[in-house]
Amino acid sequence: MAIAKVGVVGCGLMGSGIAQVCAQAGFSTVVREVSAELLEKGLKGIEKNLGRLVEKGSLTEAARNETRRRLKGTTSVDDLKDCDVVVEAIIEQLPMKRELFGALDKLCPPQTIFASNTSSLPIIEIAASTKRPQRFVGLHFFNPVPVMKLVEVVKTVATDPDVYEQMVAFGGKLGKTPVRANDGGGFIVNRLLVPYLLDAVRALEEGVGSIVDIDISMKLGCGYPMGPFTLLDFVGLDTTYYISQIMFDEFREKRFASPPLLKRMVLAGWNGRKSGRGFYDYSDPANPKPMEL
Repeated sequence: MAIAKVGVVGCGLMGSGIAQVCAQAGFSTVVREVSAELLEKGLKGIEKNLGRLVEKGSLTEAARNETRRRLKGTTSVDDLKDCDVVVEAIIEQLPMKRELFGALDKLCPPQTIFASNTSSLPIIEIAASTKRPQRFVGLHFFNPVPVMKLVEVVKTVATDPDVYEQMVAFGGKLGKTPVRANDGGGFIVNRLLVPYLLDAVRALEEGVGSIVDIDISMKLGCGYPMGPFTLLDFVGLDTTYYISQIMFDEFREKRFASPPLLKRMVLAGWNGRKSGRGFYDYSDPANPKPMEL
């Protein structure tokens, strides 16, 4: 089956990015949001991103206009009924994802392929809400989607091999480097990244070093682009905490268990850059100051 039309559910940070790269890659794309207000916000974000690309000279005016032409926004799930692939990028809550795909399963023809952008939930648990688990994969993009080159293509025990290969090829057509991953908690990236981030918090709790010294050590000692606490603040402490809970529930290993400090910071609403406070204080975003914890 040739993929010509792509549906994206969710026009937030991830969904809008996925919709943008699909439209830029030449696919007719429809992105759905629950309200006109949220949809408009997401589409404005896409327009802003495209404008930056034109300013930098990496996208022509003609290509921007073509991308705009291919992209349609909607608040109706019915507008996804004739899509060849539907990619879900909604809130990271299993019941909501299962409800969505249950509705899409009744709406879309049998040949439509379903994909979830979940970063941690087992794909098979979502696929089980449909009658087409053999046509269900994970497509885990990374933030910001138009910039990050990686996409994890996740297969479950039920995924049809031909469908899987088609989706690996689809990831390549989007300009991404697809990696093949099995349906294990956290897939590849988060399976390795989350324990590292949690260990950094434990090291801070145990007095191994300060926030700044641990960040500098990992940047200069390991060549990482940013230290673990800067990264935690960027990803979101609440997001990391939630992923760690999912992974601990699956593996029951200490390395996936959230440290007490992380839990307390999330309960306090200190979720990182988006809340203005995490391991650093972002009162002056250009000059973040380490928190006294």
